[in-house]
Amino acid sequence: MISKPVEPPWNDGSKTLVRDLVSSMERHVPIVMATRGSSFHPPRAKVERTFGPHARGHALPPREALRVLARVAIGEGDLAHFFFQPNPRTSVVAKALSRARRRPTVHTVSSAPRDDLDARRVLFADRTVVLSRHTETRVRDAGVRGVVRIPPAVAPIDVPGDEARAATREGLELPRDAPLIVFPGDLERGEGARHLIESLVTLRDAVLALAYRQKSERSREAERALRARAEALGVASRVRWIGETPHILALLGAADVVALPTRDLGAKVDLPLVLIEAMWQARPVIVASRCAAEELAEDGAALAIEPTLDALVDALRRWLDDASARASIGARARHAAERRHHPRAMAAAYESLYDEVLR
Repeated sequence: MISKPVEPPWNDGSKTLVRDLVSSMERHVPIVMATRGSSFHPPRAKVERTFGPHARGHALPPREALRVLARVAIGEGDLAHFFFQPNPRTSVVAKALSRARRRPTVHTVSSAPRDDLDARRVLFADRTVVLSRHTETRVRDAGVRGVVRIPPAVAPIDVPGDEARAATREGLELPRDAPLIVFPGDLERGEGARHLIESLVTLRDAVLALAYRQKSERSREAERALRARAEALGVASRVRWIGETPHILALLGAADVVALPTRDLGAKVDLPLVLIEAMWQARPVIVASRCAAEELAEDGAALAIEPTLDALVDALRRWLDDASARASIGARARHAAERRHHPRAMAAAYESLYDEVLR
């Protein structure tokens, strides 16, 4: 398993996918990469201390990337399984090393290739695993062969009770009784965060909690602009800038609605794992139509809307005013998570794929 270090904090979709896959495998022995002080010990996996202590960010430093390349070039393993968003540099190196070793390769496209990239140039493996029909259609239409779709999974999460939700709100200094909307996305991508802030002008009792990662100066600039927008609209007192938090699961469970109303998912997993985590907790989820995340709304398990302010306000008003409607769609969301995004099903699909490739 060739990925970022598979260990806490679980704030990166690609390594979270690896964690839940290797923890559910039953027939093959996965070898995962971690740092020298890792506490991750899945039942069947071998954990290699590949990385040094500085490999904990969202992007690997050059020295740590070289450690990964060295491990791919030498060492045990009958099959190389890569997890990364396709990009020309990494794909060329991975392809060259894999051919030199003459062993089968699988590449899970953790996030879709950028729109300006030719998929045939950056997809190199014997089998390319995509996570959504949206990306499957794109890469097949580009002429990529050996494409397999395996939806992502998240380990089951209990539905929080009223006391747990109240405790989370208190711990995060959120109003106990106000309608709570949680946005778990990147501030600099799309208009989702801005539209949610602007929706508070109409939704006068609602509070918005923004859970986001500051990965670049662009994201910091976006935060400054959004803070200014909230002040100008007079809603700043009802916006909570949570940022990156180790309590994200509890925050999702404390929400009345979880909303990611943008088509620009950027480097997120095609079907964002944070939304599946909300679905496991029976939370109503809003996504944008006509993007990969729309697939979460199948069978009424979430709501896909046009990513406009008017459509967002209509959806939020309808749900925030109707507890029974929230409970109904929350129950469908949890059922869909159990049926479509359980780690056992994901692991079984991957192990069948390994069998096919290793024949």
